[in-house]
Amino acid sequence: MMHKERVDLNLETLKKCAPEQLQTQPVAAVLLALGSNYQAEKHLLRVRESLATIGEIELSIAFQNPDFTATPELPKPAYTNQCVYLILTAPLTLQQLQQRFKKFERDCHRQRLTELQTPVKQVTMDIDILLIRLANNINSLSNKDESEWIVMADRYPFKAHERAGLKELIVTKKIDC
Repeated sequence: MMHKERVDLNLETLKKCAPEQLQTQPVAAVLLALGSNYQAEKHLLRVRESLATIGEIELSIAFQNPDFTATPELPKPAYTNQCVYLILTAPLTLQQLQQRFKKFERDCHRQRLTELQTPVKQVTMDIDILLIRLANNINSLSNKDESEWIVMADRYPFKAHERAGLKELIVTKKIDC
């Protein structure tokens, strides 16, 4: 069971870094955004099971959202989105995590080449890292993790459904920060 405490995570004041700057850093926890517009229930379940093999997860509710790139001339299927708080069983570098998440997407038959060739994308699974907490800031006297969350600059500002999912995880689930 996760340790839970009341926190106020102000996204605007958190440090923002490009993922390229953090590739070799050991990561202890991540906040993720999952999305699917094709057989979402099936693919979300599969990826949640995969995520649970590398750590402990807390989930926001799943939101259904229209594709913001849709137009009356080119309607597109709605997305189901969900945020996940993942505490890793053992630290992995950001690069290792990104590789695992790409594998999880491929396991859901994500096909990026097809997306480039057609105007209406079938996205079986998209996993985006929104925030990370590095694993290297343990206070040896108290054995307490004193690391702070870092926002992935390439994902910020967050979309409305990402903000809602994060808020639910931060306030309702009371994640540890």
